[in-house]
Amino acid sequence: MAASIRAVEAAGIVRDFPGVRALDHVSFTLAAGEVHGLVGENGAGKSTFIKVLTGVYRPDAGRLRLRGEEVRFSSPLEAQRAGISTIYQETNLIPQMSVARNLFLGREPRGRFGLIDFARMRRLTEGILREYDLRLDVHRPLGAFGPGTQQMVALARAVEADARVVVMDEPTSSLDSREIATLFEVIGRLRAQGRSVIYVSHRLEELYRICDRVTVLRDGRVVHTGPVAGLDRLRLVSLMLGRNPADIAERGTTSFTGSHPEPADAPVLCATDLVRGPDLKGVSLAIRPGEVVGLGGLVGSGRSETAKAIAGALPLDSGEVTVAGLPVRGRTVRNAIRAGINLLPENRRTEGLIPSLSVRENIALAALPRLSRAGIVSEHRIDRIVETFVRRLGIKASGPGQRVSELSGGNQQKVLLARWLAMNPKVLLLDEPTRGIDVGTKAEVQSFIDELAVEGLAVLLVSSDLEELVEGSDRIVVLRDGVVVAELNGPDVTAEVVMTAMADPVPPS
Repeated sequence: MAASIRAVEAAGIVRDFPGVRALDHVSFTLAAGEVHGLVGENGAGKSTFIKVLTGVYRPDAGRLRLRGEEVRFSSPLEAQRAGISTIYQETNLIPQMSVARNLFLGREPRGRFGLIDFARMRRLTEGILREYDLRLDVHRPLGAFGPGTQQMVALARAVEADARVVVMDEPTSSLDSREIATLFEVIGRLRAQGRSVIYVSHRLEELYRICDRVTVLRDGRVVHTGPVAGLDRLRLVSLMLGRNPADIAERGTTSFTGSHPEPADAPVLCATDLVRGPDLKGVSLAIRPGEVVGLGGLVGSGRSETAKAIAGALPLDSGEVTVAGLPVRGRTVRNAIRAGINLLPENRRTEGLIPSLSVRENIALAALPRLSRAGIVSEHRIDRIVETFVRRLGIKASGPGQRVSELSGGNQQKVLLARWLAMNPKVLLLDEPTRGIDVGTKAEVQSFIDELAVEGLAVLLVSSDLEELVEGSDRIVVLRDGVVVAELNGPDVTAEVVMTAMADPVPPS
């Protein structure tokens, strides 16, 4: 790491929003050839700092230097032209465009008369993506591929733009183990080339594996910057949470025990022989009241597809879903909700929340038909329900009228959870409920899932986090290539057993 050269230097950065100081005199340095971790709870200021660095926001005070020269970006395009590329947790590419167009968007190769040379662009795209272990039909729309592939295309785009600074915001959240290994190889190449990486992640093992230094933000302030080597993990967590390490050691970093009362014998949900094209090949599972069933598998195994199919959000070729012994007719989201099935989707921003609406409106949205009489909505009943769930889930907002887009990721997740709990469901399908949220909020959400099971709700927990599955589930169903390959029970189930089931070949039919 060329520590004497500063690729980025931020000094005393301040950014205010109405009633909130999001960044309070934040200082940060990034050396050439350094991989620098940026961590903190949701709401700590990480996203705001990244947006200041990349031209989305202008700082209210402070200075920003890039390779020794003071800069003040007025747009993300200016930041990109100055050599800063960003890979966001939710990819910001254009799903309707082809893979090739996305990779070269804004810098397409030109031929005669200044026209785009599509043939050359496709050849270049195929060659570039091979370096990322991707062999795709680059003519197809990017949206035709899964989140992991889209994330890798976004990575390739950022790196191939020849940026000197690459910002990675939760880059592994949609990737499988093979793709994560490829990502780390790419980061190694960037470091060797003298390029710098700001790595935002809640996965501590990744920080210790690839980062040289780490900066911890809490409540908009820098509370620690230093080498990762030698920094105790408990100490790092305590810095993020602002709590005494002894207290964290005593209660653990998560209160998700997976210890629920013995569920009732009769399943409340039965999904039988769900079939959909190549994604699902006869998936069956059942959940009893008061039971948390984990659904595990690698990316592309059919986890999310199973949850969406049960919730009516994904059409099926065949199969049946019943709730309390009654079939869910029509296989639509509306019918599933009427039957008592609610889904917390994997991507809360594009599939769940309405960013332009308030916290209050997002929570009450699904329950509006139940809160109206003769077509007139009871504002008092809405206020009562919203107040109840804001308090119960500990949603941090300036008030129920605050736009949900202004909340941290963890609080957005809580708002979406509140919406579906307001419907009094019988079955709750949770697809990556703790994805991309901080350690503290993750523990709160996991503890709340435990409470729901104790109260008798049937829960399906879809997670790529093996520890979360093992600790939080009464049973674990493992998928591979759209087939159930294992159903694991009991306290002897470990992450290693689940991983082995994921890796084993699909048994012959």
